[in-house]
Amino acid sequence: MNRAVFFGNKVLLTAFVLAMLGWGIGFYGPPIFMYAVIQRSGWSLSLCSAAVTVHFLAGTLVVANLPRLYRRFGLPRVTCLGTLLLALGLLGWALAREPYQLFIGALLSGLGWVTLGAAAINAIIAPWFVRKRPAALAMAYNGASLGGVIFSSAWVYLINRLGFAMAALLVGTLTLVTVASVARRVLNKSPALLGQHPDGLEPQPTPAAPTTPSTDAPVSLWRNRQFLTLGAAMALGLVAQIGLIAHLFRVLVPRFGEQQAGLAMGLATLSAIAGRTLVGWLMPPGANRRHIACLSYGVQLTGCIALVLAGAHDSLIWLGVLLFGAGIGNATSLPPLIAQAEFSSQHSQRVVALIVAFAQGCYAFAPALFGALLAMPQSAGSSSGLFIGAGLIQVLAMGVMAWSGRSSSRQGERTATHA
Repeated sequence: MNRAVFFGNKVLLTAFVLAMLGWGIGFYGPPIFMYAVIQRSGWSLSLCSAAVTVHFLAGTLVVANLPRLYRRFGLPRVTCLGTLLLALGLLGWALAREPYQLFIGALLSGLGWVTLGAAAINAIIAPWFVRKRPAALAMAYNGASLGGVIFSSAWVYLINRLGFAMAALLVGTLTLVTVASVARRVLNKSPALLGQHPDGLEPQPTPAAPTTPSTDAPVSLWRNRQFLTLGAAMALGLVAQIGLIAHLFRVLVPRFGEQQAGLAMGLATLSAIAGRTLVGWLMPPGANRRHIACLSYGVQLTGCIALVLAGAHDSLIWLGVLLFGAGIGNATSLPPLIAQAEFSSQHSQRVVALIVAFAQGCYAFAPALFGALLAMPQSAGSSSGLFIGAGLIQVLAMGVMAWSGRSSSRQGERTATHA
């Protein structure tokens, strides 16, 4: 097959764009939406943090059932319907005049954005890339980080210039039109339909794989240490990440102003692109992917330490944001790659959907929990508790992720051999 016409390259570009839109609105947007709602309405931090929690928690209902929804309705329809819900929810955030209206908007946006989220991007990429999946996922998920770079500043600019309602209408409409277009032209294709093969290569004969242990049996997942530790580590890492990101913009505004705070959020996501790209390019086929994830958590922990020690030194704040951002992308992209190494191909997508749903169900509470931490009287005027809490959770994530490291390494080598 001529690689120049390999349709998977177009799928990869589409996944990149979808991730950029999904994360730019559904992941990096809520902290700025929360700030805008507080400024407009005067509602409490706890109330608006709870809306962010509802946004992320609602998505777990969809993520856990994505494989089933795809089988029943098809990937293009599910993606388009999810984008419609996201656009409507975005308007709900912007137009809410009563708290219950805010929570309805958060519910809709949460249900919708996950159809452009981590499990969805993995499902789009998986049929087209097997051997090259680490690099392909890194490339696709870099769209998510680019979404943070673009939208972190763009939301601030558009809301200040147009107002929240017009900004939401503009972004929601453009997103819906874009997704509908690529769903019809790209997402309804498969390698079998086009007579192509994963990675754009002819399949090579390989020796029969050895009998796999019960790791691959769906009924044993919730009793399987690798599955449980992978899901728990992903959840812990993202709890620390979401808890810090959800309040970072608001914490930085008094010090730097809205525009520079938005630039700091963008710097974190630029760093995420660099971190994820380096992992995708440099990770050897037989590498222990859990150890690489631990290293990424360690870099974020170093960033938290820099933020705690910053005091009046602005340079340490920028360094902390840079280091913490370096692991943002890997916290999302490495768990699916670990699942690919530790579980058979027929079960890995189900594993990815479950660990993403579990992680999202946990990190959904992070904005409210960290908001409550900042609202405590002893935290008044100080954000150190936010950074210390995030750092301690990262330490837990490293410990849990490393728990199954040895067996993970062996399975990673076996997967690389038989991919």
